[in-house]
Amino acid sequence: MFLARDASILAFNDRVMDWAKRADVPILERLRYLCIVSSNLDEFFEVRMALHLRAVSHHDVKAFYSSHTYTSLSQAAHELVHEQYALFNDALMPAFNDAGIRIISHADRNVAQKKWVKQYFDREVKPLLVPVGLDPAHPFPLVANKSLNFIVRLTGHDAFGRENEIAIVKVPRVLPRFIKLPIKVAGRSTSFVALSSVIRAHLSDLFPGRHVGQFSQFRVTRDSELMVDEEDVQNLRTALRQGLEHRQFGQAVRLEVSSGCSSELYHFLLKQFQLPEAALYRVHGPVNLVRLTQLIDLVDAPSLLFKPYEASYPSEMVANELIFDQLKRREILIHQPFETFSGVLTFLREAVTDPDVLAIKQTIYRTGADSELMDLLREAVRRGKEVTAVVELKARFDEEANINWAEQLESVGAQVVYGVVGLKTHAKMLLITRREGKKLVRYAHLSTGNYNAKTARLYTDLSFLTADVKMTSDIEEVFVHLASQSPFPKLHHLWMAPFYLHDHLVSAINQVGQSARKGEYARIVLKMNSLTDERLAHALINAGREGVKIDVIVRGACILPAQVPRQSENIRVRSIIGRFLEHSRVFYFACGEVESLYLSSADWMNRNMLRRIEIAWPVNDPLLRQRIIDECLLAYLGDTQDAWELDGKGIYHQVKDRLPVKQMTHSAQEALMNRYHSKK
Repeated sequence: MFLARDASILAFNDRVMDWAKRADVPILERLRYLCIVSSNLDEFFEVRMALHLRAVSHHDVKAFYSSHTYTSLSQAAHELVHEQYALFNDALMPAFNDAGIRIISHADRNVAQKKWVKQYFDREVKPLLVPVGLDPAHPFPLVANKSLNFIVRLTGHDAFGRENEIAIVKVPRVLPRFIKLPIKVAGRSTSFVALSSVIRAHLSDLFPGRHVGQFSQFRVTRDSELMVDEEDVQNLRTALRQGLEHRQFGQAVRLEVSSGCSSELYHFLLKQFQLPEAALYRVHGPVNLVRLTQLIDLVDAPSLLFKPYEASYPSEMVANELIFDQLKRREILIHQPFETFSGVLTFLREAVTDPDVLAIKQTIYRTGADSELMDLLREAVRRGKEVTAVVELKARFDEEANINWAEQLESVGAQVVYGVVGLKTHAKMLLITRREGKKLVRYAHLSTGNYNAKTARLYTDLSFLTADVKMTSDIEEVFVHLASQSPFPKLHHLWMAPFYLHDHLVSAINQVGQSARKGEYARIVLKMNSLTDERLAHALINAGREGVKIDVIVRGACILPAQVPRQSENIRVRSIIGRFLEHSRVFYFACGEVESLYLSSADWMNRNMLRRIEIAWPVNDPLLRQRIIDECLLAYLGDTQDAWELDGKGIYHQVKDRLPVKQMTHSAQEALMNRYHSKK
């Protein structure tokens, strides 16, 4: 009945890859999209593929994880990787050459370039390499997750007269993966050499007296889920820090080697990592395309990038007026990245410097390693304010940064808590308590996205600022619950997971279905990143059968079938892949003349509903609600440039490919960029 979740994730990467193929996209941006696909694939293997591989190893026959699903996903992943490297070699590399950018292989280097590379190798690379010849005293070394390595087959004898044939060379991560050649040897072009090419050309220098025969670069991807029993640890932070030390050496799930790697060498590696041959990826190019993002930073050519977009100041904020005073008049909405995240920082900065502000409470999920927001929280402590930070230590791949922030906040006297045992705190909340005369007044910021200034320039999200008494009271209750784990409070406005959010959403869908049965206007429009929760998908299918017109704008994984006769013909699913990453979550329900709209930090996934602290909140102001409908729903439903639609067979098709010839296309993101640029 439902579409396969993991197959849907891979299909999403096909849609991202389309941007790397587009000739109208600047060449460095095409490379960026190619790297994004590689990064997404890395995470897919690190997080999802291990479950299928374990099912194969243990002959599991569960529907979700089995040898059949592993084979099917492996085939799809192989096809995607093959397409990536074909695009890299046949389209992007020639385009780079046409733009005067060259990645020069050893065979193509002239005498002067080879001499410079040799000097660079001797000076910068060789001192950091420690080749390991394998024998009983030197077993196969621990190879870190996603690290660059070489396997070498040697002939001749070592210093002790032995014929140990196999050696491993681990390449330190501190070495840059691409090195820019100086003008004196590069000539008129902007020229680079890949680190793997540099090492490959000088492997023999690492084994004096031996002959280097077969060799290949290789990279292994490992299961990177941190398994910590929160019920059985005294200190979660300490347990996670210890777990991070072992993440680099989890179960191997994928092996990448050069296309020219001999069967003898790759079978040797497969045996070492205990992998089936389906886990082998032979690639024609660098084994880690993600590191090609370094080229984007090294090439100084603005014309080969998107024209910079400068976000406008939030249209509903008045510059040079205290935001607290503005919130007394109305609520404020910020649509990022079209409007700048600096509005949120201004709000917090005012709170930090305002002597009447007594307390600041905030959830921390992904702020990044370098965060002005975290600096502001520390400054607030130094100014004598009560600061409570709910730090989610288990934010995947941000654990180390969050542990460091937690320690820094604690060191200056902030109250740091880690939420509820067994649940991730994914809700994005900032609550400020201010003394105004004889009263304490609360102000809040809620968001669909993270408190991260960098991603706020790249992700579409909605920030919501309010002084509504009932809503800020709800937020206060949530913070008290997270800190004290007191009984769950009764909330007036917020829907909170894992308690009532799931039930409230199902109820809202069913109410729209009841309106349809009565012959009333019935409409549901949803926007989110993923839809994989079966209970919610069932509810939507049932509502569609009642006659509700349902549109779902879902960026990534989606198990909900669409346009299936007698099942989901009233459901339309579309995905928008644009310059910015679609990240806002918007839920719209219309029953007759009554409409409601909620914003949320939660996707419609089982983990968000049952294993995370999430919130959804209503937008009651009619003007703000209509603004969200216009900008986040209607604009995207009318997109014909960046939209893909799901057909009844579970396949996505580009909308623009089905338009009449010469019909103009419309991009929601471009329209929003133009609208907000004109407001500056």
